[in-house]
Amino acid sequence: MSLRVGILTISDMGARGDREDTSGAVIRELLSDIDATVARYEIIPDEAPQITERLTAWVSEGLNLIVTTGGTGLGPRDVTPGATLAAIDYEVPGIAEAMRAEGLKHTPMSMISRAVAGVRGQTLIVNLPGSPKGVRESLSVVLPVLTHAIELLSGERSEHNPA
Repeated sequence: MSLRVGILTISDMGARGDREDTSGAVIRELLSDIDATVARYEIIPDEAPQITERLTAWVSEGLNLIVTTGGTGLGPRDVTPGATLAAIDYEVPGIAEAMRAEGLKHTPMSMISRAVAGVRGQTLIVNLPGSPKGVRESLSVVLPVLTHAIELLSGERSEHNPA
């Protein structure tokens, strides 16, 4: 199954053009390991209504997977998890738990991540940290299950054994 993916970088500085999006580049690099085409990519500011709107719009475009980077911490502008919760139908907590567990192997700061993963319609949405290192650690641990999860969501697979 070929996945249609959206990469949404959430960064005030990135949206203003004051910072290069190195985390989005890491996501693109890691997704090249699976059959995925990046159909949408955008950098937007840390504004919850805009994040929720973009997620729901991209779901309506038929993307299978949306990966966000940034805004998952405890800071006042870290609004990505709440905006994602407003967009999804239900959570897939094991994905976020696996990312935090992997992160804890590298830094205790992983435990303060509020990243969520969930489903809207037939689209899987996954929040990743904002740092390239955090993106690499988090996405690497969940990458092996993404295609299977999306096959289940799309109805292409009914058993729970990855091929």
